[in-house]
Amino acid sequence: MSGSDVSRPVIDAWLEWLERERRSSPKTCEAYGRDVKAWLAFLDEQSCPPDQFHRKHAREYLGHLADQTMAATSIARKLSSIRSYYRFAMRQQFFGDVDLTPLKSPRAKPPLPKSIAAPDIKDMIRSIQSLGQPAWMEARDIAVLTLIYGTGLRISEALSLTRNDAPFGEWLRITGKGGKTRDVPVLNIVRATTDHWLTLSPASERADAPLFIANRGGPLHARAVQRLVETLRYQLGLENHTTPHALRHAFATHMLAGGGDLRAIQALLGHASLTTTQRYTHVDESTLTDIHRATHPRAHSPKTPAKK
Repeated sequence: MSGSDVSRPVIDAWLEWLERERRSSPKTCEAYGRDVKAWLAFLDEQSCPPDQFHRKHAREYLGHLADQTMAATSIARKLSSIRSYYRFAMRQQFFGDVDLTPLKSPRAKPPLPKSIAAPDIKDMIRSIQSLGQPAWMEARDIAVLTLIYGTGLRISEALSLTRNDAPFGEWLRITGKGGKTRDVPVLNIVRATTDHWLTLSPASERADAPLFIANRGGPLHARAVQRLVETLRYQLGLENHTTPHALRHAFATHMLAGGGDLRAIQALLGHASLTTTQRYTHVDESTLTDIHRATHPRAHSPKTPAKK
């Protein structure tokens, strides 16, 4: 009699327990049952009793699943099913102690950050002018999105700035996650859009007042910026991943594609680990200048001749 035949009563009892005690759906139980039966069939081919497998069996089985180009999440689910089966069998004393450490799920790779193409960012910022807002709100929204894209700030970092931080110099000191500070360079276009906002801002000029204010005068909140980007996304037919945070991703990916130094970009983003920065793969000032030309009301005015 094969190992699979011996284990069939255990599988039946386990699936019944899943359905009755864990309230698992019939489809879930069916999928879990398939996972375990495939594992037991593999062990049977190796002439290995179900409760006597070793690390080499688990390693070979993982290789077998990987050869099928199965996603890490799918492999993890299969191993979770198998571990559940063994834990039940040991609790019910169908098996003695079985070492489940070899059945450790592979670490799933974190999803790659999704960026936004530079032309789409230009279109987004340009389209702010078509929303029919008062001039001061239009200037604020352009300044916020340009700041996030031009410096790689998190939305929370951008909105935590106060009037004391502006007007910007060549560098801006940011307090990020865990209270860690970092200095980021400020491009001319970022200074220009923020300065234009300051000339129209109805906000208090107290040093501790928020730099960016909401429509009713309080601090501008992240949700308002998210709604703005959602509106622009729908208007322009952009991808669902077009969010304020994706502007930060765009900063990193565009910098890297433009030949930026990985360690420098890590410092600019405030990443604790270089591995996090390596997940990005292209902002240069010329792109931001194009945005400025398309949106800033004084960008097209003739230059005043320099005084002699």
